[in-house]
Amino acid sequence: MDFLHSQVAALQGRLAFVAVEPIPWQTYVLAFSWVICTFESYLLLRQYPLYSKPAPPQVLAQHFDQEVFDKSQKYGKHKAKYSLVAGLYKQVLDTVQLASGVYYPWAWSVSGQILGKAGYGAEYQITQSILFVFVLTFTSTIPTLPLGLYQTFVLEEQHGFNKMTLGLYFADMAKGWALGIVFGAPLLATFLYIFEWAGDRFVPWLMAFLFIFQMAMVVIYPTIIQPLFNKLSPLPAGDLRTRIESLATKLSFPLKHLYEIDGSKRSSHSNAYFFGLPWSKHIVIFDTLIKQSKPEEVEAVLAHELGHWFYYHPTKLLLVSQIHLFTILAIFPAFRNAPPLLRSFGFPEDVCANPPPIIAFLLYQMVLTPMEAVVGMALNAVSRRFEYQADRFACELQTQLKDDDMRDMGKRLGRALITLHVENLSTVWVDWLYSAYHHSHPTLTERLKALESFGGEPVDKLETKKEL
Repeated sequence: MDFLHSQVAALQGRLAFVAVEPIPWQTYVLAFSWVICTFESYLLLRQYPLYSKPAPPQVLAQHFDQEVFDKSQKYGKHKAKYSLVAGLYKQVLDTVQLASGVYYPWAWSVSGQILGKAGYGAEYQITQSILFVFVLTFTSTIPTLPLGLYQTFVLEEQHGFNKMTLGLYFADMAKGWALGIVFGAPLLATFLYIFEWAGDRFVPWLMAFLFIFQMAMVVIYPTIIQPLFNKLSPLPAGDLRTRIESLATKLSFPLKHLYEIDGSKRSSHSNAYFFGLPWSKHIVIFDTLIKQSKPEEVEAVLAHELGHWFYYHPTKLLLVSQIHLFTILAIFPAFRNAPPLLRSFGFPEDVCANPPPIIAFLLYQMVLTPMEAVVGMALNAVSRRFEYQADRFACELQTQLKDDDMRDMGKRLGRALITLHVENLSTVWVDWLYSAYHHSHPTLTERLKALESFGGEPVDKLETKKEL
């Protein structure tokens, strides 16, 4: 850790000027937040005309019934309108909160008052910080609640995807709040305690703690959190289970459990994923995917997912996230004790003189907004490359394993991708810049063409259930 600390210290030294430069931070944050909001609106306006296309791309024409295509276009147009309005609404709300110079200081003051009524003083800064986050989360949830309700019970409902009741919606919200208290409060308390305990050497210790927490959540989430929202049942014996277990055995994938999840309880959308520690993996398949696709197509989807495991994609993404986290934490000390930063957002002098880490870190995250937008696009590019690699892995399984049971895997995967797009009413016309910014996966057309180049079936020869 000494080497890591020396690198952090050097980076802090180069950035120390930030704390003393009289930069109008509030203006900076507001300006760049509007730049990003405007850019995202521009991307939506680039994408929106594509929802008026009367037919799918020629290469996909035979796979999409005109009625289904029209439904997907209407769904995409509805989502685009919602995203545009919701994005502008949230931006105006954020602007009012920031420009007023009242909201964040008020939340800190209220958290102190709550602490005082409980008989504790300002010396309990970590407790006040937890209350501060709770107040911010609760008060910011209320004005955005109509957006969530509209998205679920109007947008998704109109297009046949929503399966939730109003009671289930609010029950999920209550569970989320409860989980935030049970897991979030101790996490935040430990996070802030490390700041106090480690002083200027907090970066390596904080990174170690967050890494351990991430690894713990790999076990905690599926065993404790996920069952609170969905029922995971062992996949019944049959053709699909036999295929997946055989595939896992042939690839030496350490499969421990194979689950079916009742995703249809909330939505008609479908998915499949795996999770777990290196020596113990679990595969989860949505019941909607099982219903919508043939066993050999679901097997192809899982072959793609196991391609991610084979190429260590989750591990690589974890490493990238650690580098990203290190960069954020290493720069933070330049803002940690910067009274001008807090003063710019309306905090009183007694708070500015000794900035609480939670406030400094919150404002620092706002300052990083432009960088995070660029990082997001870069991560999308990395993710898309990984998707192509996983697709290629599935296509080459027969050659790799010398197993005729794996033949036509690329063809099966192509059919599965088309079925997923049809069932989910996913748009097949996508603007390249919109996709680069928003999508972690290549478009359907891009993936099918890539599958063909990997030795899969030509797109125009794929046989799919067009009646879907």
